[in-house]
Amino acid sequence: MNKLLAALIAGLFATSVFAAGHTAAPAAPATPAVVKAEAKAEKADNKAMTSEAKVDAKADAKVNKAVTKASKKKAKAKAKAAKAKAEAKADVKAAAPADKTTAAAKADKVEAKADVKADKAVIKADAKADKVIVDANADKMKAKAETTAVKAEGKAEVKAATAK
Repeated sequence: MNKLLAALIAGLFATSVFAAGHTAAPAAPATPAVVKAEAKAEKADNKAMTSEAKVDAKADAKVNKAVTKASKKKAKAKAKAAKAKAEAKADVKAAAPADKTTAAAKADKVEAKADVKADKAVIKADAKADKVIVDANADKMKAKAETTAVKAEGKAEVKAATAK
């Protein structure tokens, strides 16, 4: 423990000595061209970031809308399946005692079909929502890439103006 503490303290002193020995050279006075390039770059950065935020907001809204729509479709499909199952069970109860086995078999078939139909509807709704999510994420990534490009372009312009 003492060795660890000693190593940490020595590292602290070494970094402070290193930092003190390397003072930054005073910056050269900015020329009007550099100031203008910096202002232009900052304005472009702000515009790009605002645009990216708008794209992100629109994408998030699309995702929320798609997820809500999918949830409603899934609930509707499940309710429809439950209704079909309930009707099939009611038919079995209403059947004559001699026809109960035939009615039960028919009810099982109806229930299976209802489940399959509901499952297909759920899968389709999820697939649609997933597609919207993927598209929204792609839109976000494109906007982020464009913002990064604008920032890099601004830095390059400032660097070019400084070199003149």
